[in-house]
Amino acid sequence: MALTHRSYAYEHGGIPNNERLEFLGDAILGKAVTVKLFTENPHLDEGDLAKRRASLVSSVALAVIARSLGLGEFLLLGKGEEGTGGRDKSSILADTVEAIIGAVYLTAGDDVATEFVLRLVQPLLDDPDRSGAAMDPKTSLQEVAARRGAGLPVYAITAVGPDHSRVFTATVTVGDLVVATGKGTSKKQAEMAAALEAWTRLVRRRGTN
Repeated sequence: MALTHRSYAYEHGGIPNNERLEFLGDAILGKAVTVKLFTENPHLDEGDLAKRRASLVSSVALAVIARSLGLGEFLLLGKGEEGTGGRDKSSILADTVEAIIGAVYLTAGDDVATEFVLRLVQPLLDDPDRSGAAMDPKTSLQEVAARRGAGLPVYAITAVGPDHSRVFTATVTVGDLVVATGKGTSKKQAEMAAALEAWTRLVRRRGTN
């Protein structure tokens, strides 16, 4: 059920979907990350802790995690979502990660669910620059582009699908250094996904941000 999107459930007679699990998983995710950050960063004040938590539980960060696991190919989607690129929509991927966390909690309990969450977010915990970029990728990309003397990133947007189920694709160009794309259910979401991809490529290319 954790992989069942509401579009699939609707097309199959209203079977259970993953939205309730998503609600539960969001709470488990938030608690696990909060306790981890609080325990391991006694020098950080409330504001800094809140910023780090926001970056680790953001839809962009969760979508990055989902893509690293290849989660999209296992989703149960309705024909409409399937046809409009739902398997790579950041919002759907992020919600599914939360649903899986909820399912782990119900199946194995709080301790296992917490351990599972921390394994998922550990790559971002190990790379605070990347987690910060996940929270505000457009600003992070602009900053690294300026340091590389590439000027401001330039975004172009395209969209497909009906008004009620439109998928946006953003392409960002950073001088002659990098071109990256991202998808989302809004222009902002698509631009954020593209910016994070471009930021990641630039950082990996030089080994520094």
